[in-house]
Amino acid sequence: MNQSELQQLTEELSIAFFQRPFRHQAVFNNRLRTTGGRYMLGTHHIELNPKHYERFGEQELKAIIKHELCHYHLHIEGKGYRHKDKDFKIMLEKVGGARHCTSMPDQKNQSRTIHYYECSSCGAAFERRRRVNTEKFVCGRCGGMLKKINESLDQF
Repeated sequence: MNQSELQQLTEELSIAFFQRPFRHQAVFNNRLRTTGGRYMLGTHHIELNPKHYERFGEQELKAIIKHELCHYHLHIEGKGYRHKDKDFKIMLEKVGGARHCTSMPDQKNQSRTIHYYECSSCGAAFERRRRVNTEKFVCGRCGGMLKKINESLDQF
């Protein structure tokens, strides 16, 4: 599917499910990694991840487009367009859009470092995905100083 076919599909879905025209651009963005698509608040354009179309097909792409069109139409109408807003949840359910896109298999297999910390006062142990600045943050239980124990790679 090329850019013009994507634009046409987005315009067709907008009319069919929302009864409103889509007057901006829908484009593939190869740089998207962790999401199927995104709605740009400033420009009103929709960017979609071509890898989701290649791997999961047109049905998945349509579900992602519907999701992004919910953001688009609600934002333009001045209603709640964010994921937590009731207007968004109702509209998404009504049009049958994807709440979450299917995750890419290679995302699940990424390894992450786990950082282990211990309180020097009460001995409480903490494990974190992100590094903690031990000069700035203290133990949540007693307020004691934290010290880093070690770190390890975790396979998902």
